[in-house]
Amino acid sequence: MTPKMFVVCLRYSKNREDAEEILQEGFMKVFENLSQFQFNGSFEGWVRKIMVNCALQKYRSKSQLHAVLNIEDIREENSDTENIYSRLEVKELVKLVQQLSPAYRMVFNLYVFEKMKHREIAEQLGISEGTSKSNLADAKAILQKAISKNEQIAQHYSIQR
Repeated sequence: MTPKMFVVCLRYSKNREDAEEILQEGFMKVFENLSQFQFNGSFEGWVRKIMVNCALQKYRSKSQLHAVLNIEDIREENSDTENIYSRLEVKELVKLVQQLSPAYRMVFNLYVFEKMKHREIAEQLGISEGTSKSNLADAKAILQKAISKNEQIAQHYSIQR
């Protein structure tokens, strides 16, 4: 279970050291609150939620989250972006997500991986729903651009061989 939870922590952190810190804090909370596990769902799901909450708490405490954009005209989500993400390996996606600003990274992770709604994300992060939608759209655009750039580089090198 530790490798799976480490990947969760990596997605929410900027680097390996931050992920290790979140993981350690998360497992401390797991052991402190083990008696509260209700056996209603999976133990792994319960632990995962604790890890995500530890990551959110870490970023809230450092005041790294702030509204990056708050536009009124929110772009429609593009279903083509889902196809792009599915072509990536997990390691590649984690590395790209880690390069996003903290606000974009949190919104992207909560929406894409935790399946939270914008209303829930807004409540968790103390931002408006519009900001959550805008940050997600911008994060997807940044990731799409980075993925396209990586694909162009890969094609360039495969042509030269």
